[in-house]
Formats: sequence, C-alpha cells, structure tokens
Amino acid sequence: MSRHKQISKTINILLGIVMSLFWCYPLYLVITNSFKTKAEIFTNKLGFPSNPTLANYKDAFLALDFYKSFANSLIIACGSVLIICVCTSMAAYALSRRPGKISSIIYFVYALLMLVPFQAIMIPLVSVFGSLDMLNRVGLMIMYLGLASSMSIFLYFGALRGLPKELDEASLIDGSNRFQIYMHIILPLLRPTTVTVIVINVMWFWNDYLLPSIVINKEGLYTIPLKMFYFFGEYTKQWHLALAGLVIAIIPIIIFYMFLQKYIVQGISEGAVK
Repeated sequence: MSRHKQISKTINILLGIVMSLFWCYPLYLVITNSFKTKAEIFTNKLGFPSNPTLANYKDAFLALDFYKSFANSLIIACGSVLIICVCTSMAAYALSRRPGKISSIIYFVYALLMLVPFQAIMIPLVSVFGSLDMLNRVGLMIMYLGLASSMSIFLYFGALRGLPKELDEASLIDGSNRFQIYMHIILPLLRPTTVTVIVINVMWFWNDYLLPSIVINKEGLYTIPLKMFYFFGEYTKQWHLALAGLVIAIIPIIIFYMFLQKYIVQGISEGAVK
C-alpha cells in the first residue's frame, strides 16, 4: 500500500511539473522575445536573444505613457474593488442573517448570474449607460460592480454561513446596532474572503480590454490594456514593443498577487465549501 501511494505521489508530481511547463511556456516566449529586435523575433522566436536589448522597454514605457495609464488602471481597479467589497459584503451579510424564501431566491439569482456571459448583455448595458451619459470612468466602475457582484456575494455568503449567529446576538445584547456589528465584528472575520475578492477582481479589471474599450473614449483616461492597442496598426505590428509593454504591464499585478496569494485558497474554501 505504501509503495502504491509513493508511485501515485510521483505520478502526480510529474503531471504537475508537465502542466507547469505548459503554463510557463507562453510567459517564457513573452519575456525572451521582449529582449529581441523586431527582425530577430521573426527569425528566432523560440530561442534566447542573440543580442539582448533594453531599448524595447524604454520605447514601450514612453509609448504607453506608463505613468498616466498606470494611474488610470489603478484608479479604476481600486475604486471598483472598494465599491464591490463594501456593497457585496453588506448584501451577503443581510441575506445570511435574514433566512427565508425571499433571501434564498435572491441568493440563487445572484449565483445563477455567474453563468451569464458579459457578451450577452454588452449591447443593452452600454446602450443604457450611454442614454444616461455615463460612458466614463464612474460608469465603468458601476458596470464592474454589477458584473462582479454575483461571484463576490457567493463567496461572502458561504463564509458568513460559517460564522455563528450568536456573535450577532451577543453584540445586540451589549447595545450594538446591525451596522456596528457588521463593521467591528463581521467584517474583520471576513478578511480572507475579502482578500480573495480583491485579488480575483483586481486581476480581472487590470487586464480587461473589452469593457474599457467600449466605455472610455477619452485619450487621457486610457488604461494600460487600451494603450497596448497602439502597438498594432493597420499595416504594421510592433511585436518587440508590444511584448516589452506586456512585461511592464504584468509586473505590478504579479507583485500584488505574490503578496496576497496565501489568503486566496483560504478565502475560496470559506466562501464555497462552508
């Protein structure tokens, strides 16, 4: 039996290594080709650069107008996530602490909305926001709130089911109101789930191209993915600058993920299992 377990463990490790190589291979291509000239990319796609150059990064940094586009991406991502965490955690708290048919129906409607693709509601959504003159940064944040609320409520609701209601009852006896209970007792206990919601949504908003390209139409408000589009013209494609710009764009989100990754599995487990 122990030998069988050892063989299974070895097979799992080998499969994990193979899968990791498949996942890392595109990243390898992006990084290595970002140090090549445009001509070398077409003649030597898979190998290491013969004469590595940092000029691509300098040119891409300037072409992206990185400081401004980085600030725009940061404002949209942080603003959207802040609104989502506040609204969805409060909604999940209300649904979990008021059991009944109405709460169950609302929760299952939100859960089912995770299955609806954005492309199915894209045209009417943009049409409604356009009629309200909200095709701007604020409108984009509100759209993200609506699109991300189903997953966030699902995670928060599952985590709240693991918190005993006796905490609320004891606090009510001590004279606290519902908002005080939520702010000072419930929300701190939801930290792993909150971090998970933050990481999942920040990675989505930071890399999103489709929705900002429809909503944001002012040059000074472009995010990093929107600025990346300028490397691909009608007759020419600047792959050397695009790949260098891609590396620059993913570095902040990788650093952000590395700092918070330890909370992700715990938060998803609390939100989906309990």
